Amino acid sequence: MVTLHRGPNWKIAVYAAEHGIPHFHIEGPGFRASVAIATLEVIVGRVPRQVLVAALDWALSNQADLLGKWRELNP
Repeated sequence: MVTLHRGPNWKIAVYAAEHGIPHFHIEGPGFRASVAIATLEVIVGRVPRQVLVAALDWALSNQADLLGKWRELNP
């Protein structure tokens, strides 16, 4: 797992040996979601709206880096 960004009480991470479409995880205490890198749509899970907005804002500005890291960890 590589943590790419941290919010006040949450993080964005990419894992190795993943399956399916390129995605990242938003994780925090009591919540977790997987988000498609290409579309920034939540695939599975739930996160508080305020966290989702902040995480997607960061992800939008960093999509190329997210995809690069996902491909590096999941060749």
